[in-house]
Amino acid sequence: MARRARDFEVTGIVQGVGYRPFVHRTATALGLDGWVVNVDGHVEGGVAGSPYAVEEFTRLLASAAPPLARVREVRTTPATGPGPAPGSGFEVRVSGLRHVPGGPREIPPDAALCAACLRELLDPRDRRHRYPFVNCTDCGPRATIIEDLPYDRVRTTMRRFPMCADCAAEYADPRDRRFHAEPIACPACGPRLAWDDLAGDDALAAAVKTVDAGGTVAVLGLGGYQLVCDATDPAAVDRLRRRKHRPAKPLAVMVHDPAEARRLARVGTGAAALLTSPARPIVLLPALPGGGQRIAPGVHPGTDRIGLFLPTTGLHELLLRDLARPLVVTSGNLSGEPLALDAATARRTLGAVADGFLDHDRPVRARYDDSVTQVTGRTVRTVRRARGLAPAPLPCPATDGVVGAGAQLKHTFTLAADGRAHLAPHGGDLSDPATYDAFTTSYEHLRALTDITPRAVAHDLHPGYLSTQWAREQRLPLVPVQHHHAHLAACAAEHGLTGPFTGVAYDGLGLGDDGTLWGGEILVADLTGYRRVGRLATAPLPGGDAAVRHPWRTALGHLHGAEFPQQGTGVGELFDGRIDPRHVLAVRTMVERGLNCPRASSAGRLFDAVASLIGLVDSVSYEGEAAVALEAAAGRTRAVPFDHRLVRVDGLWVYDTAPTLADLLTRRADGADQAHLAAAFHETLARATAELVGRAVAAGAPRTVCLAGGCFVNPRLLGDVRRRLRAQGLRVLTGEAVPVGDGGISYGQAAVAAARLASRTSTTSKTSRKG
Repeated sequence: MARRARDFEVTGIVQGVGYRPFVHRTATALGLDGWVVNVDGHVEGGVAGSPYAVEEFTRLLASAAPPLARVREVRTTPATGPGPAPGSGFEVRVSGLRHVPGGPREIPPDAALCAACLRELLDPRDRRHRYPFVNCTDCGPRATIIEDLPYDRVRTTMRRFPMCADCAAEYADPRDRRFHAEPIACPACGPRLAWDDLAGDDALAAAVKTVDAGGTVAVLGLGGYQLVCDATDPAAVDRLRRRKHRPAKPLAVMVHDPAEARRLARVGTGAAALLTSPARPIVLLPALPGGGQRIAPGVHPGTDRIGLFLPTTGLHELLLRDLARPLVVTSGNLSGEPLALDAATARRTLGAVADGFLDHDRPVRARYDDSVTQVTGRTVRTVRRARGLAPAPLPCPATDGVVGAGAQLKHTFTLAADGRAHLAPHGGDLSDPATYDAFTTSYEHLRALTDITPRAVAHDLHPGYLSTQWAREQRLPLVPVQHHHAHLAACAAEHGLTGPFTGVAYDGLGLGDDGTLWGGEILVADLTGYRRVGRLATAPLPGGDAAVRHPWRTALGHLHGAEFPQQGTGVGELFDGRIDPRHVLAVRTMVERGLNCPRASSAGRLFDAVASLIGLVDSVSYEGEAAVALEAAAGRTRAVPFDHRLVRVDGLWVYDTAPTLADLLTRRADGADQAHLAAAFHETLARATAELVGRAVAAGAPRTVCLAGGCFVNPRLLGDVRRRLRAQGLRVLTGEAVPVGDGGISYGQAAVAAARLASRTSTTSKTSRKG
């Protein structure tokens, strides 16, 4: 019988996902001889056997890959030389240390505990019974422990744990699901829990006892420390908030299984699949009214949505089972700071927050907070991309290396090259020195892992952003990218758009190319540039940042400093009993005299103003709090939109918000409740947005519309705008894998930089040919 020999190379997420064991099983089942090896960031090998078996093997390399694998490309070539000898069998070779400069390197995200490992965890007869670090090729730590590629134990933080004889036997057995599972461990040879002088199950018991008594425990999870307390104990939740300096921002709740989630929230089919996915993100869900009887009211104040997620590791599974109740599981940091990664840092930063520390001795190499997602319609949308999702690659039109430096808040950075982008995990607010240090450390680590050498750095226009200042320190060509163009470019790049599109960018604030503050923009754009065709009317922000923290100031700015003043739009007794009249008078004077009142065309600040005008929120403790309250007040209520109008100013269509706010105040005076007023505002903004886009399209703007910016995290606004645009026959896109808020800015910056570099290269090439 004829014999065929071929070499193969597979790129993508193919290390740390059980791909070599899969190749071994597939080749052996087909009777093929050969080998497979990890090389740099990909997999190589060779096979020999019957032509049919070789062809079938090649087909299966992509079509039957393990669940955690993401095969990017399979390349096969005739074998160099005679190929593997007949009857020699198939082997997994020791990883090659050959470096392929510029070769694809993709890092697998961490994966939640799989069903098989869960069965072992709960089986008293199994040697891994109640072992918190149980894992296999289908689950466990990956990105958080990898120090370098190719992915082998010696290049992870597991290198300090030599395998015992039993683990070594499983690791070497092709029939075992732990065949070449690099983080393999057991109680005899692996990491151990610690609580002061206690270890193992005794340490876990001490943590359980502390939480059961109403305390807070700092638990070292996959990507850093988490703060854990009883989600059903109001006193415990309130105490955690006070200590963490987090008075109002919702806290995530970990539940045992989907059935428990359904007792607390409305869980659709898509949300259930997301909850149980290997990524195990936090999923924002509509809370059930009765669920509040089990969950402390302080868990998610001011919003009718609750963030739920399922256990991500054996440790979380044991905590939930031993405590038999939902648990608050939130970031192990003080508000604004990065996650603590090691015991010393945790005790220094969380010593006044936690009543005890549940540590372990497996080092965390990379900081990963929990991902946050939601389902709108049938679509999963990422709100915060982190553990379980990052740094898996995303599409990007980059050929040479570029880096997007990101924004200031909800900071991320993006490294891109060779058609793929690695969006780094959520970092936080760069104004905190420790967060900035964490960013620079994370950048160097991910740059080394991906082997991407940037030839340009893209940054925001705002000179005060620390990300912009960092970009200028890199000694690379700079690509300035306007904030809202980056938002829209992120949406376009994710969906593979390269041509022009119409964009709606609604967020808090971003510096415009005219030096003013933008935030409610209609742009016609592609990845290389844009032009502004519409916007929201501007209004002053009395005191600048003070107006962001105190929405009543923004409300006064809109009422007394509107771009298009409305007669009769006075304050009257609007803030009586809520704001000191002397403060109201002082701010009104600031507005009327234009003292420290930068103007902004911001949709986010308009949400703030409306929330204050209807009596929901006058001061906020976290970004977006007023908008969240307004969304919750609207609920599913339907209402007649407020008055509004579009005006033409300097060639732009502008939504004049003054008639809207005047109508709001009239209805409020007539006794309309907060739900009606909040719903009417949502309907009005959606209608005005659709009209702005409609005017642009009528003038020749593209019929594909991208929606981006933090305001579109609001599912009601997103749904209403999308429905109205589709009614006009328009194609509507928004972020899915990429956050629509500032967490996606760096990805959009990288896409713009890549497109501009490609455009310049193309122009240079054409010029050279002409010459």
